[in-house]
Amino acid sequence: MEEQQSPFQAAIKPGLTIGLVSLALTFIAYFIDSTLLGSGWFGLVAIVVFIVLIIYFGKEYRTELGGFMSFGTAFNFCFIAIVISGLISLIGQILLFQVVDPSLAGVLADQAFETQMSIMEKFGQDPDTMDPAVLEEMRTGAAKGFTLSGQLMSFGFGLIVYAIIALILAAILKKRDKSLDY
Repeated sequence: MEEQQSPFQAAIKPGLTIGLVSLALTFIAYFIDSTLLGSGWFGLVAIVVFIVLIIYFGKEYRTELGGFMSFGTAFNFCFIAIVISGLISLIGQILLFQVVDPSLAGVLADQAFETQMSIMEKFGQDPDTMDPAVLEEMRTGAAKGFTLSGQLMSFGFGLIVYAIIALILAAILKKRDKSLDY
């Protein structure tokens, strides 16, 4: 009889796969048009691909377990896979922003600042009436997100988001064996 993998062991290969897919999408977008990396549409497509892959690998793991998986097992599987893929993405983004194209961070920071300004204008705030110090602080804040420390801090905060996503995906993937109910 074949021994079943723990959720942690089972999540390694999907985590690596999803991380490499995410990294490939990032570099493809960079080579097509680097400003795509700051686009909301690119982020949305990346999240959809990410979620679809987690669900696919989670269903494979559930099948391996005999067709049933508890919420806790599903959460552990999803969270570990997401963290592994996030680490791979982080390493790739650090290489992209710090080694491959250090000027890209400035371009994307400017794009993020302009997006913030257009959102403020849509809500009725006139940028000309704002304190220049506040505008400079916004610009600096956008640029800090692309520094090495900013990327590491973003990953740290991202762990909270990863846990929330894993909770949602675990609720989707769990399946109780109703034949055990008496």
